[in-house]
Amino acid sequence: MVRDMSHLSESLCRRRPLVVLLGPTAVGKSRAAVRVAERFHTEVLTADSRQVYRGMDIGTDKPTVEERRGVPHRLIDLAEPDESFNTGRYRRAAIEEIDRLYAGRRLPLVAGGTGLYIRTLVRGLCAAPESDPQLRAELLRVSQEQGREHLYAKLAEVDPVTAARVHPNDESKIIRALEVQRLSGQPLSALHHRHGFQEDPFSICLIGLQRPTEDLYRGIEKRIDWQLDHGMVQETRTLLGRGYGRELGSMKGLGYRHVAAHLAGEYDESEMVRLFKRDTRRFAKRQMTWFRSEPGIKWVSVTSEESFEQTVRQIISMIEAFLESLDSDEQLHARPAGIMGAGSV
Repeated sequence: MVRDMSHLSESLCRRRPLVVLLGPTAVGKSRAAVRVAERFHTEVLTADSRQVYRGMDIGTDKPTVEERRGVPHRLIDLAEPDESFNTGRYRRAAIEEIDRLYAGRRLPLVAGGTGLYIRTLVRGLCAAPESDPQLRAELLRVSQEQGREHLYAKLAEVDPVTAARVHPNDESKIIRALEVQRLSGQPLSALHHRHGFQEDPFSICLIGLQRPTEDLYRGIEKRIDWQLDHGMVQETRTLLGRGYGRELGSMKGLGYRHVAAHLAGEYDESEMVRLFKRDTRRFAKRQMTWFRSEPGIKWVSVTSEESFEQTVRQIISMIEAFLESLDSDEQLHARPAGIMGAGSV
């Protein structure tokens, strides 16, 4: 039995246990992750493709400095908003943090909603070519001059499978898929199929949080209202003033692109808020579609009738059972050959 949750046994560390708490935006992952980290005396490793950028705090719902003092959060503030940041770079940074926690005999806890980050962390990264800054700049120029629609049509022509999975407005993913096809001569979907994401570097416990749709949407709208009331417009204005233009992938994230368009006079404040909320609801729906296609996730339903404390207790019980099963399995395999358990015949 695993009883002392402050440190893992050496034998359990050899099994490389990894807990991942995932789900759509505004479902309550971050809040639950802090409580879980407190219970297991560990840290939160964030899996969020927007929180990696420095200076983008309110709009990415980044944990505050005070919250980080209570429970350390890693894998945030890794890059400037104009830096290229990709899945491979995230995975390398995450594994480094995970290995550091194993060295201290602590349980790695990943929490976030970026499905590709989580998939490549727990199932491996396919051998796609590294980004080519010159080619990327060329594709970005084509997008600016001829529109994202032109790039998306090109992607649909050379890699229809990936095009079907990518939103037509997701410029960064469209450019990456075209970049891979140009550099490798193969569609990104073919590389993914060949790789299969079947690597097994960890013993995984995947826990997903889900809410009834209307509850989730209310939570999204409440959070956006909070962000706008607590300085998101000024944060966006500051980023623009520092030279981080609207063409950057980081500045095309939810909220930032809407506020930037409002500041540019493209629509008034009420329309900005409406579009921000609408697009965030749509994003949450795409997140759930992605996660429901991932195998091995154990879902926890968060309802208005069930208290947050009950949800946290359920998550902790699931993690404890996971660790106990690993520990029992490790002890079983550690027995000398020919030695049977008590009561065996």
